[in-house]
Amino acid sequence: MKTVILCGGEGTRLREYTESIPKPLVEVGGKPILWHIMKAYAHYGFDDFVLCLGYKGEKIREYFEKNNSEGWKITYADTGEKASKAERLMQIERHIDSKLFFTAYGDDVSDIDINGLLEFHEENGKTVTLTAVNPESQFGVLSLHGDLVAGFIEKPKLDTWINGGFFVMDRKIFSHLQKGKELEDDTLKELAAKGEVAAYRHNGFWKCMNVFKDVVELNQLWEKGNAAWKVWD
Repeated sequence: MKTVILCGGEGTRLREYTESIPKPLVEVGGKPILWHIMKAYAHYGFDDFVLCLGYKGEKIREYFEKNNSEGWKITYADTGEKASKAERLMQIERHIDSKLFFTAYGDDVSDIDINGLLEFHEENGKTVTLTAVNPESQFGVLSLHGDLVAGFIEKPKLDTWINGGFFVMDRKIFSHLQKGKELEDDTLKELAAKGEVAAYRHNGFWKCMNVFKDVVELNQLWEKGNAAWKVWD
């Protein structure tokens, strides 16, 4: 079963790095964040990857052609610099040789149980299962007692669910993808309206690497031995 990773975007909010490398090659603990994502899937036995390349995609290919001591099977698909996520998926249909496949963003890390996610999808039988997560607040929160500050809560998890990626998709999705359409704003919304998108609720660790501060925080977690997404030995 293949794992498709969307790693073709420009990463404009990380220009400190992405002027010279694609966002998935930004390092955490001395390894690209893309490597961390792949390592997690491989830990569960899924080590056959399709990388949807775009912006500076040749650098991703060059990296793994020189650094694949794990022996992962990697298919490099040049899906264009400006393609939407839906358009990138459209272009890799020929590489999918099974009914189901995983799809992941190239900048999210999590301690999600990949086998549990797959079992959940198989039980529900929908076209798509996404992983729903509670994000952290970007600010600390005050606990107030009347007009007095009773305490400070540092970046609590919000009481809301967002799309955390880590999808399982049925190949039926290819009949719903369209050129010029977006994956989340178009395809998934249309499928959700038909009751064809299930949500696997994950209460554990999840973090997206969007801005420089996220890079710093992920590296600090790694250096302190608190990298919860490191599910491998």
